[in-house]
Amino acid sequence: MISANMLMLTFYSGGEEAVAQGGPLDVNPGLIIWTLVTFGILVLILAKVAWKPILKSLKEREGFIKDSLEKADNARKDAEKMISDNKASILKAEEEAHKIVEQSRELAEKLKSQILEQSKTEAKKMIESASLEIQRKNAEAFNKLKEQVADIAVSAAEKIIKETLDKEKQINLVGKYIDELSKN
Repeated sequence: MISANMLMLTFYSGGEEAVAQGGPLDVNPGLIIWTLVTFGILVLILAKVAWKPILKSLKEREGFIKDSLEKADNARKDAEKMISDNKASILKAEEEAHKIVEQSRELAEKLKSQILEQSKTEAKKMIESASLEIQRKNAEAFNKLKEQVADIAVSAAEKIIKETLDKEKQINLVGKYIDELSKN
């Protein structure tokens, strides 16, 4: 068997030869073994000391990212729902506004028609009333004029024909005269 010193010597001598020979692609078994041992120790130390905290931190980060993505997805869905609700509300409000405008327009047309009808009716009544008033005033004036003419005629006739006609004849004469005037 080879002792440890010999093995060491072999490693050292192999290393010197490799350095002396100097190829970058030369294989140095001692360096490979020590690198593997060092790497193994480093992995054991990291596994004992740092592996669990790193894994825990990665899991927490993964959970945080997952939660954030779920929240973002829920927020996106809520926003889309709110947008669709808002669009529906806006459409409904526009429809209601359109209905209100149409109802207002119809009401205005009805009021306009009623006001026109009422004013025509009132104007007709006023014209009829004025016409009746004019006819009444004309008849009243005509009657007064008739009476005055009759009085004047009677007085004139009485003075002119006082002696030749009696009162009864005068009244008949005046009545005939008035009838002639009213026919004209």
